[in-house]
Amino acid sequence: MFTTYLSSSFSLIVILFTSLIFISISSLQTPKHYVVYMGNPIEADVHNSEAYYLQMLDTLLPREESERRKGVHHYKHAFRGFSAMLTEEEAAALSGHDEVVSVFEDPMLQLHTTRSWDFLDSLSGESSSFPIYNSFHGSSDIIIGVVDTGENTITSLTLLNRDSQEIDSRSIWPESPSFSDKGFGEIPSKWKGICMEGPDFNKSSCNRKLIGARYYKSTGATSARDSNGHGTHTASTAAGAHVVEASDRGLARGTAKGGQPGCRIAAYKTCTADGCPGSAMLKAMDDAVHDGVDIISISIGLNAAFKSDYLSDPIAIGAFHAELKGIMVIASAGNDGPIASTVTNVAPWLFTVAASNIDRDFQSSVILGSGKVIRGAGIHFSNSTRPKAYSLVYARNAAAASKPVEDARTCLPGSLDPKKVSGKVIVCVMPRDAVTTKQIIKVVVEDAGARGLILVNQKEKIRASDFGHFPFSEVDMTDGYKILKYMLHTKSPTVTIVPTVEVKPTKPAPVVAFFSSRGPASLTENILKPDVMAPGVLILAALPPPKTAKPSTPKFGLASGTSMSCPHVSGAAAFVKAQRPSWTPSMIKSALMTTAITYDNMRRPVTNTSGLTSTPHETGAGEISPQRAINPGLVFETTTQDYLQYLCYFGYSQKTISKTLNKATKFSCPKKTSKDLISNINYPSISIGNLRRGQRKMIERSVTNVGPERNVTYVAHIEAPEGLVVKVAPKRLVFGENVDKVSYKVWFYGEKSASKRYHHGSLEWSDGYHSVRSVFSVNIN
Repeated sequence: MFTTYLSSSFSLIVILFTSLIFISISSLQTPKHYVVYMGNPIEADVHNSEAYYLQMLDTLLPREESERRKGVHHYKHAFRGFSAMLTEEEAAALSGHDEVVSVFEDPMLQLHTTRSWDFLDSLSGESSSFPIYNSFHGSSDIIIGVVDTGENTITSLTLLNRDSQEIDSRSIWPESPSFSDKGFGEIPSKWKGICMEGPDFNKSSCNRKLIGARYYKSTGATSARDSNGHGTHTASTAAGAHVVEASDRGLARGTAKGGQPGCRIAAYKTCTADGCPGSAMLKAMDDAVHDGVDIISISIGLNAAFKSDYLSDPIAIGAFHAELKGIMVIASAGNDGPIASTVTNVAPWLFTVAASNIDRDFQSSVILGSGKVIRGAGIHFSNSTRPKAYSLVYARNAAAASKPVEDARTCLPGSLDPKKVSGKVIVCVMPRDAVTTKQIIKVVVEDAGARGLILVNQKEKIRASDFGHFPFSEVDMTDGYKILKYMLHTKSPTVTIVPTVEVKPTKPAPVVAFFSSRGPASLTENILKPDVMAPGVLILAALPPPKTAKPSTPKFGLASGTSMSCPHVSGAAAFVKAQRPSWTPSMIKSALMTTAITYDNMRRPVTNTSGLTSTPHETGAGEISPQRAINPGLVFETTTQDYLQYLCYFGYSQKTISKTLNKATKFSCPKKTSKDLISNINYPSISIGNLRRGQRKMIERSVTNVGPERNVTYVAHIEAPEGLVVKVAPKRLVFGENVDKVSYKVWFYGEKSASKRYHHGSLEWSDGYHSVRSVFSVNIN
């Protein structure tokens, strides 16, 4: 302790000396918000206190900067550190402190169900009437911390359309029936959290279901109610109570429920309309660990274009320390697909979730004046009883004066002549740029006076979008050509856009969502990401009611995004934990991965929206199957040692890694470190980012028997693509009374004639009842 004190005092002296050198320079700079990460907390140590952090700032900052010297956030439960307004030079000075692991500018992260749970059961042949699926059976002691709340301007379809009903701009919405505490007993004694009060959110807003809520003033929030219902939607998807006759204005009617309705929920508001500050995310995760949650669900991530290493990624830092405390962290993969290497939240201690559709769609057909019916996709609530025929105009023929006809063809802002559009249904072609969205086109044609929109799009990009009361249908290029041909050969073409109808079951399903971010991971291709896939397209879940309605009015809405798939896995993980309370996060993760489903409801391999067979870079291990996961047979246990070795292999020094750990933890980096060795950490999937033609590479794994039979033998079955030779030894894994863990080796050989690309396959272990499937992706160069 005395040695530590001397060392820290010396560091503070160095900071003081350094600050005197650049104080005149820094006074000219505009301070920015920085996070100072200092690793694992030190039990009962003065260096873990807020006073110590303030001393560091007091030593560094000018005396007249009283507000800056207070800092913004202080982290002390799961990890140490603080955030503060600093200049670049001040941040650089702090980065040289002996106890500081990293200093980085506060990043702004982005937010990335009746039918969906039944659909997951139908894929595996199970039924959600299975007693433990719908009961409390141990789940009432499980707490899911939802770090979320805010608006998602990319993927939340219903949340974007307020022309039909103005939604109150605050939530988590505690009055929603999805958060009813009927049937719940006392709150578990392990819960140490609070219910923060604010405008329209009192302590009584929490109950035995929604047991806690926090918000963070640094984001500008004044209440735990968020800004657009995103948090309410995700929380109810993960653990919402059963609500009968739920629907979105009559569509998708059924019983809404979360993945584990018996779980408790704690809400942590970190986001505003501008995004989610990383410093607030870290504070929320620090609080969640202290509060006693079992699972943290995060439908948020860095933008795919933002390349951050693990020591400047708030979610990776917070999740690492949560994992050390036995808390599972589940995060969305991002919505930047179908481009490769856009997946986010790729640290191996995170459970990363891609998005798929379910076997339900919404059809908005059009009837041409000739009587021909063309089936389109879309959600609208106009003319619901008497659809009307309108004149039809092609946007290219409605260009405003001096505007390029190609701009008009794609209905870009300012491109249309209202005199040629007003009172008609307009046909637009979806532009290929990444900026112009369907919602922008809707605004453009509405402002021009159109009475409806037919949008022609590439087939793989079509998804039923909610246009409120504005008639809308989205058709593919083939059908778009038929409409244009009809218009060309008809003097006065007309069209009727009929009311939206729900279609189920649709086939094939699941299909990888077009927007779902893809692997391989950009930081390292030697860990396979995403991990799994779950429903994330047109998911029905709770929303705040319209402002004009009573707070207790039930409201549900449809939304899409990996923001919606993430809480499906959070609920599934809670379901597994309820049945297997002693399992670690990595065991639950392994169970959900190795039992995942890779076929659709036509019993064919899962495809993407282009109709091509999907790869693990799109689906991970496959679509989750919660009920199969409670009895996986074998599990891969990824230990703290694995994660620490991963950091060594990635390139961090032992000194840096040691700062992240408790001083009692003994750890040394292996003598040989290389990013290629990352493939060898005991992960449920295998990824090799670089295998040369003619090269052989060996990967080692170990599995633990968690099945009901102690004396059991598993036999290997390999599915390898052409050009990649895969062998395993031993070919049989024998478990006994005193043998519950067995290791094996897998050799990958790239044939000299193999094509230079990623090759995908699987290694499956079976005892005749359980099938333990481990997918692999190997890049042959």
